[in-house]
Amino acid sequence: MGTGNATLLTQFFLTGLAHLPQWEIPLFLLFLVIYLIIIVGNLGLIALIWNDPGLHIPMYLFLGSLAFVDTWLSSTMTPKMLIDIFAKSKLISLSECMIQFFSFVISATTECFLLAVMAYDRYIAICKPLLYPVIMTNKLCIYLLILSFIGGFIHALIHEGFLLRLTFCNSNIIHHFYCDVMPLLKISCSDPSLNYLMLFIFSGSIQVFTISTILISYTIILFSILNQKSTKGIKKAFSTCGAHLLSVSLYYGPLLFMYVRPSSSQADDDDMIDSAFYTVLIPVLNPIIYSLRNKQVKKSLAKFLKRNA
Repeated sequence: MGTGNATLLTQFFLTGLAHLPQWEIPLFLLFLVIYLIIIVGNLGLIALIWNDPGLHIPMYLFLGSLAFVDTWLSSTMTPKMLIDIFAKSKLISLSECMIQFFSFVISATTECFLLAVMAYDRYIAICKPLLYPVIMTNKLCIYLLILSFIGGFIHALIHEGFLLRLTFCNSNIIHHFYCDVMPLLKISCSDPSLNYLMLFIFSGSIQVFTISTILISYTIILFSILNQKSTKGIKKAFSTCGAHLLSVSLYYGPLLFMYVRPSSSQADDDDMIDSAFYTVLIPVLNPIIYSLRNKQVKKSLAKFLKRNA
């Protein structure tokens, strides 16, 4: 479609939860409480790891990084969403929209890589315990963390570049509570075919690679512990690995449905529900699943509370 005589749009209207006015106050309070829990829980975990030298090992450095990324991911959208629930004008400029999308992709992609790295770390710790200090050194841990963030940045840069080539001149209504790529592609008056292709190739490849790493790592872990024929070990394995896989499933499930399946099959309300899982629910669950179930973290927390009582 030609855009020569069309007015290019520089502001967008985020519909968010506008179609549920009767739920404004309950939803605002719910998301506010959840967001405060995310901030306190994840930043508290980072502070705990930072202040306890006994937790300065790869496993907890990965946990601290995951807590940081969860906070970043949720903070990219939740404050704007809370403001928009009661705001009369739910407008967001094109530049703000692009910045929000860029920040979202970096944090979401980095989390994918971190979950894969953490699964690999657990595989080495459980299946090769004697070699763990030799293989998973703090130096390697830092390298893996840096690569995870670089991977997230490059992935965001690619999609941001392809998104900036589009023009918006028909509708400025984004049926979402933040600037995500799918709603933007739907309202573009340029041909978004290349964007869909790049999305499928890069997002699909990253998700397949990280999911495969996670599933293979935890499958080997489970078989390794099952071969030990220890009832206590089997229960612990299913408890730990099951909880981790639940968290991974809740995170990856919505991402796969949103970015890998054909766009024609997507519904706006479904997209918002899917997004709420990995922007709100997962950042709340991760500190519980990965940290509060960990004896060393609970011991460190108890020492901290006792020292400051």
